[in-house]
Amino acid sequence: MSSSFKLAVQANQKVFINGAVIRVDRKVGIEFLNNVTFLLGSHVLQPEDVTTPLRQLYFVVQSMLMDPANRPNIMHLYRSMSSAMLAAYRNPQIQHGLKIADSDVMSGRDYDALRSLKGLFHLEAETYADAFSSLGLLAAGQAGEVAATADASRKG
Repeated sequence: MSSSFKLAVQANQKVFINGAVIRVDRKVGIEFLNNVTFLLGSHVLQPEDVTTPLRQLYFVVQSMLMDPANRPNIMHLYRSMSSAMLAAYRNPQIQHGLKIADSDVMSGRDYDALRSLKGLFHLEAETYADAFSSLGLLAAGQAGEVAATADASRKG
């Protein structure tokens, strides 16, 4: 028998549960009696906030969590992006974090991977801010491309 999990949700907060989007109108407690995949709205990165490569990878992992039925299709995009980032980033802390996130994703622990990736955002900003701004890398419009790729793989 598995143990239950209780989640406290604030008024007007969104929760993504097994791909469904739920918004509560008042503070509520939800008890999950079986295994469920969920994300709180505060952990969801919006496409316009996908402005760096690590945020782009976070968005892809987030897409796997929010659309579990489409995970195999999104996984192809994740694998290519993850390999490219491991080869491109020279910061050893970022490389280590990417390896941990990759291990989490490959083990089906997507939420843990999101935590690992989010923890790298500040390192990426500190280390590569000048390079990103001088290259004009990842303008807000490119986040839409990531969303479109995930959406297209869901339909095709």
